[in-house]
Amino acid sequence: MKPKILTTLTTYSSSLFVSDLFAGITVALVAIPLSLAIAIASGADPAAGLVTAIVAGFLISALGGSRVQIGGPTGAFIVVVFGVIAAHGYDGLVLATFMAGIILVLAGLLRAGNLISFVPESVVNGFTVGIAIIIAASQIKDLFGLQPEHLPAEFIGKVDALWAARATVDWTSLGIGAVTMALIVLLRRIAPKFPGLIVAVGFTSAAVFLFDLPVDTIGSRFGTMPSQLPQPRLPDLTLNRVIELLPSAFVIAFLAGVESLLSAMVADRMTGGQYRRNAEVMAQGAANIGSAIFGGLPATGAIARTATNVRAGGKTPVAGLVHALAILLAVLFAAPLAGYLAMPALAGLLMLTAWNMSEPNKWPQYLSAQKSDLILLLITLILTVVADLTIAIGVGVSLGLALRLRRRQVPPAEWTEPER
Repeated sequence: MKPKILTTLTTYSSSLFVSDLFAGITVALVAIPLSLAIAIASGADPAAGLVTAIVAGFLISALGGSRVQIGGPTGAFIVVVFGVIAAHGYDGLVLATFMAGIILVLAGLLRAGNLISFVPESVVNGFTVGIAIIIAASQIKDLFGLQPEHLPAEFIGKVDALWAARATVDWTSLGIGAVTMALIVLLRRIAPKFPGLIVAVGFTSAAVFLFDLPVDTIGSRFGTMPSQLPQPRLPDLTLNRVIELLPSAFVIAFLAGVESLLSAMVADRMTGGQYRRNAEVMAQGAANIGSAIFGGLPATGAIARTATNVRAGGKTPVAGLVHALAILLAVLFAAPLAGYLAMPALAGLLMLTAWNMSEPNKWPQYLSAQKSDLILLLITLILTVVADLTIAIGVGVSLGLALRLRRRQVPPAEWTEPER
């Protein structure tokens, strides 16, 4: 339960601080465009993404059980957040996030972090690929500059509407998005430690501004970005509202817990460390409570940003604190610049994020796995895309536990039916 930062500070040194400082600034440059893009794709104000990265990112690093975990808004929440906002409004999302934080704190106190081993890997892979598909579909409109008459929230209706609007493709938007994606891939290959995301998005957005291209930007669609954090306040708590949002809160808590622990596991493999599960769950709870109080989005450990932190030389949670403070300074002193970021550039960024989330390098492993595991993955994936993430997780975990029980070597009961 002890936060990792308390352990690392006992042997902290100036050389470690230099490494953490460089890594934290590098991750901040990656996190800024990602946080904006995730907030927009979730149906929220782009500033909410930065607020989440600052508040939740700071708390996850300060209280978490991993040396190098970086927290903030992630692509996995886009589907859930979009659905909650559509059904209950943004105030409903804030309340659900606040409740999810309380659930996670209680889960940490009850040592529920150890239950991660009971979530079948096929279920995690299935809803992750499903979420990636939904994210990619949500970005087609901005990437291609399409102008559909109406864009439904559900996947099948959205695909139909986008196909019907195929004649409205804007080639300038598509060019900006394609160049952004190409630059991101190129910079990742030639300079893996370099914050290529913000360079690529900044370069193509600058081209839109300099050449006055007819492309949507954050400023033209959402107005001027605020240059300060919002005032903290508790969400409105009423019994009926709490009951109404409880299912969404449990889904947010489940996703935050699973993704943060998976991210910490990946970080341990990269660094040879050993994270503290229940401290990490507690930190996720505190981070989501804090994010909700400042009007932010749900947060969790971010695998891509955590890996960036490790590759950039981050050694302790101080790097995560630096990352959050660097984003805060960007909001305080450079917020108006975010208004110039081009929507197709951010759409291209999220397209690549969705591709990386789906982990195509693992697809051959999925196909060669046991047939029951492959079927479980496909069921979870399909339900995530065409039904609802809550249903997908519930059905997937239930089927996965049933499969686990079926595979156990249980001796037959010493009982025979009596003669009647």
